[in-house]
Amino acid sequence: MSASFHPNPDRPHPDRWIKVRPEGLYVEPGGFHIDPVRPVERAIVTHGHSDHARPGNRHVLATPATLAIMRQRIGEAAGGSLQPLEYGEGLTVGDVAVRLVPAGHVLGSAQVVLEHAGSRVVVSGDYKRRPDRTCLPFEPVPCDVFVTEATFGLPVFRHPPDLGEVGRLLHSMSLFPERSHVVGVYALGKCQRLITLLRASGYDRPIWLHGALEPMCRLYREHGVELGELRPATAAAKEELKGALVLAPPSAVADRWARRLADPVVAMASGWMRVRQRARQRGVELPLVISDHADWDELCRTLEDVGAPEVWVTHGREEALVHYATRRGIRARALALIGFEDEDSEEGVS
Repeated sequence: MSASFHPNPDRPHPDRWIKVRPEGLYVEPGGFHIDPVRPVERAIVTHGHSDHARPGNRHVLATPATLAIMRQRIGEAAGGSLQPLEYGEGLTVGDVAVRLVPAGHVLGSAQVVLEHAGSRVVVSGDYKRRPDRTCLPFEPVPCDVFVTEATFGLPVFRHPPDLGEVGRLLHSMSLFPERSHVVGVYALGKCQRLITLLRASGYDRPIWLHGALEPMCRLYREHGVELGELRPATAAAKEELKGALVLAPPSAVADRWARRLADPVVAMASGWMRVRQRARQRGVELPLVISDHADWDELCRTLEDVGAPEVWVTHGREEALVHYATRRGIRARALALIGFEDEDSEEGVS
């Protein structure tokens, strides 16, 4: 547990050296932005999703896996120079000590730990608290200010057990053995996580992939994540896909591509499948509530675990979490950063 923060002339409050700018969160004494939404001179990137890892920055610092993801997704636009920083390794940037610790969101995802003028600030990036075989688990770091996401920052969002949702998918496949089951998943993170959950549940048959999902699965394998037998669905005959499990980007599930499947049961894996209207709008027959973000209970538990006397809440449902923190005696405010999307923003395009 960190000590309480008491501003004084010798210990400037973090809001004097961390600023919200149009480009994003700017760490002034280090001269860098964290997850900038516009090209900047120096950027620290928390993970490879497209609303956090944007093209055009001149210098980029991130974990090696995040840099590999960025190179695959956006090529040379990933950055003029790319500097890898391993988890736990320390680095001084300007007058700020920086290290990255696991966030548990997707492969390579990191929280950014900043230390300056006697204060420690942790910027969470996106995170979750559940076990995930595809990435290292979230590591709580005691701090003076915790900057947290709040994608699912409402009490209604309490995600069910992951293996229970996978069990529902496998049960549907046993009920309809002649029908294909096509599941909408995002290319980075959700696809690989669902595969590992299926393998953990004993599903050892081949899993068929839309072509847009294959490159990221190869990259995960290169980083030591075992996925079992995967086959390309694009070249498969319709007869071959009867009774098969097919993963595809959400955008492909409802388009002409899905017509190759045998009377498909349409499923979607997302935290937003808790909202029935979203499932209906997408024509989802089997909504699977599987998220790579912390739910309400996990967000609240994280505030307790890091023990920060002050919390800044970013992209998501800020008001409810600010209210919760305030009632717990934690100073809290919404940062209202622009340019970050919810979980539905990752449409699986590599």
